[in-house]
Amino acid sequence: MRPAKRLPSILLILLALLSGCGNNANEQNNNNKTGNANTNNSGAATSQPQGLLSDIKASGKLVIGTEGTYAPFTFHDANGKLTGFDVDIAKEVSKRLGVESEFIETQWDGIFAGLDAKRFDAIFNEVAIRDDRKEKYDFSDPYIVSKAVLLVREDNNDITSFADLKGKKSAQSLTSNLADIAKANGAEIVGAEGFNQAIDLLLSNRVDATINDSLSYLDALTQRPDLKIKQVDEEADASYSGALFRKGSDDLTAAVNDALAAMKSDGTYLTISKKYFGTDVSQ
Repeated sequence: MRPAKRLPSILLILLALLSGCGNNANEQNNNNKTGNANTNNSGAATSQPQGLLSDIKASGKLVIGTEGTYAPFTFHDANGKLTGFDVDIAKEVSKRLGVESEFIETQWDGIFAGLDAKRFDAIFNEVAIRDDRKEKYDFSDPYIVSKAVLLVREDNNDITSFADLKGKKSAQSLTSNLADIAKANGAEIVGAEGFNQAIDLLLSNRVDATINDSLSYLDALTQRPDLKIKQVDEEADASYSGALFRKGSDDLTAAVNDALAAMKSDGTYLTISKKYFGTDVSQ
């Protein structure tokens, strides 16, 4: 009978032990949950991959690749200052991102390689939006609409259309969509570093023609009304151009698009556009 008398005491002891273990386990679980939450919260701030936009804001500047030899989009004025439509657009975009703009001037034929090598964060240089480029790069929404025009010397009557380029020399930036048009029409390509050099090659009789941007041609005539060149043909389809980024720059691309949209909405874009072209070149 004595064991029967002691049974409740043993049960109470066992229950107390089990209760203590349960409380310790619950306390440990709660501690673990709190610890995990702190780790996750801390990890989200420190280990989560930061986007390019965050890096740019941390550095305080948007580094931009541009030619500096392609009027009126990017060129040097009489005082040697870098200016132009793309330059002004890029400066305004940078301001709306809350950072400074820093420009690195690069020849067109090396500008994509410069972006690939992370020499700059974006390209603002009337870059045509093409499917082959979209496979490797991200584009902003278009902010320039233009057409390709065929230019020859004023006294040239042999070339009157793109088809007449077959066997002729055409001055072009080697990797531009304008060079592709010249090649497609059978022209021999002579490398040129931008619009001005192409025109110089044309006027010096070293080439027969150049295919260039209609807006650049109109600007050239405004700046130099005595220029002895003429337009003889024009592409039917318009070309759309935007800012270019490395693939995966989603946050930066979205922020630039927001800035461009705001600029168009509040009239800033139109002011810049009229400054260089006298009209809205986004349409």
